[in-house]
Amino acid sequence: MIYPIVAYGDPVLKAKGQDIPQNFPDLQKLIDDMYETMYNAHGVGLAAPQIGKSIRLFVIDSAPFEEDEEKKKLSVKKAFINPQIIKEEGDEWAFEEGCLSIPGVREDVFRPERVTIRYRDEQWQEHEQVFDGMVARIIQHEYDHIEGILFTDHLSGFKKRLLKGRLTKITKGDVDADYRMKFPGAKR
Repeated sequence: MIYPIVAYGDPVLKAKGQDIPQNFPDLQKLIDDMYETMYNAHGVGLAAPQIGKSIRLFVIDSAPFEEDEEKKKLSVKKAFINPQIIKEEGDEWAFEEGCLSIPGVREDVFRPERVTIRYRDEQWQEHEQVFDGMVARIIQHEYDHIEGILFTDHLSGFKKRLLKGRLTKITKGDVDADYRMKFPGAKR
């Protein structure tokens, strides 16, 4: 099932997600649906708040960032359940980020190059792993979502003021996205 993507301005995007219990109903179906939704919208990551669910879950697939087939084999496709970032380290580097919940807006965001994260996988096994480069950035971006943080929150006050009009248009549904969206005030 493909979910509509929740648009900027919806309070679910600013709420901290709740931990998922091990007996969460239909968790595997939700994860599968999140991948389907992410691929339909041409994303590389999707957090549960972006489909209106205030829980600690996100999925990523870094393959679209890899140019050649050899590097695609090293890409990371994972679901992160109840993740906790343990450490962020290394030099901060800028990359122009976007977000499925904020279509048409892209800005440079500085993030550390490496992240250590503890999470559960789809079989409920606990892992602690280190990721770096683009995969670390995708994880940090999606992790922010389950903490109620958007990439625009990392921008300077000046940049935020410049974007205010475009963000207001998004909250009103005045966007050009090639995927279904749900706008603030619409029933879930």
